[in-house]
Amino acid sequence: MSQYIKLIDETSDEKQQLREDIRLGLSQTDKQIQSKYYYDEVGSELFNQITRHPDYYLTGCELEILRRYKEDISTRLGSETFNLIDLGPGEGIKTGLLIEQFINDNRAFTYVPIDISRNFLDHVIDRVSAQFSGIETIALNSDYLVGMEWLMNNCSQRNVVLFLGSSIGNFDLQSTAFFLDTLRTFLHQGDYVLIGFDLRKDIDILMKAYNDSDGLTREFNLNLLKRINHDLHGHFNVDAFYHYGTYNVHTGAMESYLLSLEEQTVDIDDLNTAFTFRKFEPIHVETSYKYLRSQVEKLAADARFKIVKNYTDHRGYFINSLWQAD
Repeated sequence: MSQYIKLIDETSDEKQQLREDIRLGLSQTDKQIQSKYYYDEVGSELFNQITRHPDYYLTGCELEILRRYKEDISTRLGSETFNLIDLGPGEGIKTGLLIEQFINDNRAFTYVPIDISRNFLDHVIDRVSAQFSGIETIALNSDYLVGMEWLMNNCSQRNVVLFLGSSIGNFDLQSTAFFLDTLRTFLHQGDYVLIGFDLRKDIDILMKAYNDSDGLTREFNLNLLKRINHDLHGHFNVDAFYHYGTYNVHTGAMESYLLSLEEQTVDIDDLNTAFTFRKFEPIHVETSYKYLRSQVEKLAADARFKIVKNYTDHRGYFINSLWQAD
């Protein structure tokens, strides 16, 4: 049994928000496009391809962790009925490993995927329904925190939140603290969060992951310009921009940019505005922070969680950290 609930604004308002964000981002001295706009239909499929690419180590690390420790995770969650809240479920493969274990352990739960992308939601619902018949599902087409607030007001049972992958690393440090603190306010004492953290490692490994050998990440980033062309009637010459991914040793983050290869002016009809780019001027499109274990501990404590267990792959590249709300 599945329910679909749309909590985000209607299409006209979504498009207005896109207009406002693109106008603001490209008008700044340091130009930027928010990474949330990656995930149109094309971008969503490109991201799925990236996560399956051998250069992108993160997916393999997390799958190893979940396969190895899913029984322990299930045991630690106890026997009470719960909402299994999946923030940004992607293809649902990793979540599927946990769902399978919960079913084997006769756990009673409602599956609650939350995603701003209808494409991702539809895909994961179809996949979970086909793989596990009879699962009660409430799909929330929503921002993560808006969805969590809705659950707090509409569902009284306890919660297990999955925030898998390295999504937490896409927030800046201030936004990370705000997100975790706000998430905690929507949870009951004793609720659980399983959250993924990509750890700091050899820079060459990071550079290869974010500049894959088949150019998928390049296409993923350039698709932002194609989306502006499509959705806002922009006139970006995509071939006049270059994907550049680099590691910031001061912040411990991978950063992605689109560099203008020439001096150029780009009209965006829906904004009735032309934006000027200097040669080699960057547009910042993504940041992905990498963590020290001590930073993970501090984030948990500051947001009023206690760490129950850190699960790590055999190379020590990645952590799935199980937290409990104090």
